[in-house]
Amino acid sequence: MSIDFTATQLATRAIHAGQEPDPITGAVVPPLYLTSTYKQDGVGKLRHGYDYTRSVNPTRDSFDTQLAAIEGGRYALAFSSGLAAIDVLLRSTLRPGDRVLLGNDVYGGTYRLLSKVFVPWGVGLDVVNISDLAAVAEALEGNDYAYIWVETPSNPMLRITDIEAIADLAHRHGTKIVVDNTFASPVLQHPLELGADAVVYSTTKYIGGHSDVVGGAVVLNDEEVRDQVAFLQNSAGAVPGAFDSWLQTRGLKTLELRVKRHSANALAVAEHLASRPEVEKVLYPGLESHPGHEIAARQMHGGFGGVVSVQLAAGREAALKFAESTEIFTLAESLGGVESLIEHPAAMTHASVEGTTLQVPDNLIRLSVGIENIDDLIADLDQALERA
Repeated sequence: MSIDFTATQLATRAIHAGQEPDPITGAVVPPLYLTSTYKQDGVGKLRHGYDYTRSVNPTRDSFDTQLAAIEGGRYALAFSSGLAAIDVLLRSTLRPGDRVLLGNDVYGGTYRLLSKVFVPWGVGLDVVNISDLAAVAEALEGNDYAYIWVETPSNPMLRITDIEAIADLAHRHGTKIVVDNTFASPVLQHPLELGADAVVYSTTKYIGGHSDVVGGAVVLNDEEVRDQVAFLQNSAGAVPGAFDSWLQTRGLKTLELRVKRHSANALAVAEHLASRPEVEKVLYPGLESHPGHEIAARQMHGGFGGVVSVQLAAGREAALKFAESTEIFTLAESLGGVESLIEHPAAMTHASVEGTTLQVPDNLIRLSVGIENIDDLIADLDQALERA
């Protein structure tokens, strides 16, 4: 008997959508299909539509179904990385002469892709503070845009954008809105419900959740756009392998539990760091002092995410020393895994935006707060601050 997933809660969909027991053996976990090709029952007579794994694979199909159900979207398409997902979404729907309005606080790789690949191809790019509705409205009055690109919470300054308000504004100008929902995950935020036209993820982060797989995804409701994206996905071949997809189906099953622990730990870390004299500023939307707290509390549910950014009062050298002095927090790029990570964005994840309007402060440290014991995490940060 099939489950009506529209009547179930997220945790139930995460465990059961696309995860039907194997019809042959009854295995509760669906098989991992490590195959590149499939036997045909005659020329052009495919079994259930499977011919070649670049085009289709049952394990990837399971992940797509599972993610779409969790996100509340009609379609999800998995990719080999978050940037591959962004590239294919944009390349399949943009043409030279189109323009994109980008936030001035986004992942450095997104800006690099747009500015170094799409701009030379003839796509226009403008940068504004996407969280400022007046600034966005002014930009929309001056130019026609195919897309407004939103990260909320943004990376690494953790700015909050009102998705519903900006989607309404964009749609009145015939512009589509894409939300990179990587920091929030589908546990905390559902941009499609708030008016977004498409959602993108680096599934490497919270969805994979264990720092052992790289992937990306696009989730949307529009069938025509889905077909455009799927055509280029197959034509260009930026797809995840079956084992990568299997790891991410496993990650989705525990996503709600992990994200809630990440969020609780991050809030405790943010509150503690706000009391430390070495810290100039704590950036975390769960704090009432955060300028976007009210919006975040309205559009995020069950927490504010696991990323905390801090600026150290003593400047760049103290920030570098702090990043190099932790023992439980590992100095590494990325985020969203079960283990806590620490990095210096200006020299690491956002080095590619140095000298642009997206440049980040050099006294900024980004923490990906894991699911370890909170007392141990706070003690580790305290000893690192003392050494810095």
